[in-house]
Amino acid sequence: MTTTLAIANQKGGVAKTTTVASLGAALAELGHSVLLVDLDPQACLTFSLGIDPEDLDVSVHQVLTRGVDPAEVVIGTDDGVDLLPATIELARAEADLLTRTGREHVVRTTLELLAEGGRAYDWVLLDCPPSLGVLTVAALTAADGVLVPLQCETLSHRGVGQLLDTVHDVRRFTNRGLEVWGVLPTLYDGRTAHARTVLETISDTYDLDVVEPPIPKTVRFAEAPAAGRSILSTSRSSKGARAYREVAAHLVARAQQPATRTASRTGART
Repeated sequence: MTTTLAIANQKGGVAKTTTVASLGAALAELGHSVLLVDLDPQACLTFSLGIDPEDLDVSVHQVLTRGVDPAEVVIGTDDGVDLLPATIELARAEADLLTRTGREHVVRTTLELLAEGGRAYDWVLLDCPPSLGVLTVAALTAADGVLVPLQCETLSHRGVGQLLDTVHDVRRFTNRGLEVWGVLPTLYDGRTAHARTVLETISDTYDLDVVEPPIPKTVRFAEAPAAGRSILSTSRSSKGARAYREVAAHLVARAQQPATRTASRTGART
C-alpha cells in the first residue's frame, strides 16, 4: 500500500523542500519506490533534483488544471525517486481551481490515476506551497499524514495553530483519515537554549509528537541543490544526511503501526 505524506508549513524558509528531497532519497535507499510531487510554484524541489523548470513543456500544473495524464509528466531522477515537477505556471493554479467543483480532490485524483496506470509507489511525498490555499488543502485531502518541518525559532512556530486548524477542517470535510505525524525540527542548533526551549514549547502547546532526530544546521544543505541532487548523494556521511536517514527509518516504522485517531495527534482543536 502507498503511504502519502504531505510536508507542510505555511511559513517559508523552514527547509520544507530540503526535507522532501532528502527523505525521498533516504526512503529510496531503504528500497522503497518513491514519488515526489512539487506543488510549490517556486519549483524549488524540481530545480533541486537537477531539472530546470524552464525546460519543461508540461508540469503538474497541466495535470491539475487541464487533465493531462500524470504518467506523461512524471520524471525519473538521479536520486532514485520519481518526480512530478512544477513550473512557475503553477502560480495560476489557485485561481484556475478556485471555482472548480471538487478542487480539493485534484491531487488525490492524480495519484489514483497513476496507480490505475500501473505506477504504484510505496511512498508519495507532497511538497506543499508556503500557504494554506487551494493546493495545500488538496495535498492534505490526498494525504494519509502531514509532517510539519519547523525551524526552532520563536517566530517560526506562530503559524502552527493555523495549520492545525486547517488540518482539522480537512478532517471534517474532505479527509477524515488525515493524521498529524508530528513536527520535524529543522535548522536545529542544539547548542542554544533558545532552540531547545522553542522545541519544548511546541510539543507542550500543541500536544504534537516531535520526530527525531532534529535536522542540524549545516552548510552542506545549501550545496546540494547546486549539484541537482539531495544531500544523501552530495554529502553522504554528513550529519545532515545521517539525520534524514534516521527520520526516514522512523517514518517507515510509523507507517507500519496501526492507525491512531486520537484528537491530540490529529490537530483537532478545542
